Amino acid sequence: MRYLASELIDSIGKEVVLKGWVRARRDHGKLIFIDLKDASGLVQVVFSPCKEGLNDTYALAEKLRAEWVIAIRGTVVKRPEGMINPDIVSGTIEVQAEHLEILAESQTPPFPIDTDGKDISEESRMKYRYLDLRRDRMTDNIRKRHAVIKFARDFLTEKGFIEIETPILTKSTPEGARDYLVPSRLYNGKFYALPQSPQQYKQLLMIAGFEKYFQVARCFRDEDTRGDRQPEFTQLDLEMSFVEREDVMSLIEELLIKIVKTLYPAKQIQQVPFPIIPYEEAMERYGTDRPDIREDKNNPNLLAFCWVLNFPFFEKTDNGGWTFTHNPFSAPRKEWESDLIEARNIEKIITDQYDIVLNGFEVGGGSIRNHKPEVLKKVFEIMGYDKETIMQNFGHMIEALTYGAPPHGGIAPGLDRLVMILQGESNIREVISFPKSGDGQDFMMSSPSGVLEEQLKELGLEIKTIKK
Repeated sequence: MRYLASELIDSIGKEVVLKGWVRARRDHGKLIFIDLKDASGLVQVVFSPCKEGLNDTYALAEKLRAEWVIAIRGTVVKRPEGMINPDIVSGTIEVQAEHLEILAESQTPPFPIDTDGKDISEESRMKYRYLDLRRDRMTDNIRKRHAVIKFARDFLTEKGFIEIETPILTKSTPEGARDYLVPSRLYNGKFYALPQSPQQYKQLLMIAGFEKYFQVARCFRDEDTRGDRQPEFTQLDLEMSFVEREDVMSLIEELLIKIVKTLYPAKQIQQVPFPIIPYEEAMERYGTDRPDIREDKNNPNLLAFCWVLNFPFFEKTDNGGWTFTHNPFSAPRKEWESDLIEARNIEKIITDQYDIVLNGFEVGGGSIRNHKPEVLKKVFEIMGYDKETIMQNFGHMIEALTYGAPPHGGIAPGLDRLVMILQGESNIREVISFPKSGDGQDFMMSSPSGVLEEQLKELGLEIKTIKK
């Protein structure tokens, strides 16, 4: 039976089988030491030619190089006094090898794997991401990401939420960012869109009567990238029926506090309950709607959460019209509903939107939704859409709202940004297994890439190059 490095402390005296990667090899006179790496950590393996019958194993060990994949059979023993390594879980023991099998050889890696990798170029790390992920820092990031997601899943399930997947192939609607379009082979000239978020589907699930939904959702937006943004990203999407904004905020605040206390006990939350800052105050005091309110910005373990509320519903476009600031499906605050319906005081209308901010990053946004069809239509009218365009793009939502839609609201914390901050990383690429580069490229897969002419013909498409 195979043992993991982390299981060996309680196995002294046992014969074990280990399998993993050679992280380092050291020759000390007649002894060869190997640092063997598996998914659980490192363990030191010792090869000696002195024992009877081990000459062939020792000779084979002399050939080993970094990142070769091997299987070892040996006995777990205590390390000699003075040789204990407190930096690794198995630092008090080692394995005396009795048999060695080489499972796969490796070329010399293009960069060191036993460092944090921060001095290596992004292009090289992205091209060889499967090697980059072997380094301890990246392994820890991905494992902690898993732990955060699992904790959230368990938390919401205990609260009565159910996880429901929503479609990836959906309809292109003008919701803000550019859509990624997917051409249809069966319906030439027509397109699906990849979802910018599950916004409409989760509202439809509330109309369907599920009341509490969540999903670890993949989202796609064709927009410029930066350190905390990617063409595709992941959010913890959730929606609740018969709630006020305080209900949603209370739920997420409880979740975030428990994630920190359970998974990041060394971190300190600056203030609980989280401070609430009106949008106007945030802009006047901090000059941004995602303020960094840390009292000590030099403390890497300090987490300063806050809520930002009372956003304006609309803002002026470059051509003098109106557009939404966050989400066209949000509801106005109740005291502003009549102004929205009458299309007056448009610049003053406040939306029932709430953002959760952490150390200067927006890590989640949500709102109480518009569950009245006539009010939703008015939002699009204010934005300048005629009735035909409104029904063409959003008729399915407006119709659905006529069939007994409950008041509902939700929020979608961004998992990439949240884990990035909790892990002390500078951008979300460090906590995503296979991210795109800063300019949206996948150097490993060489994408985006061209396609065969036959594929284009099947889809009824022709390529026209646009000069930039």
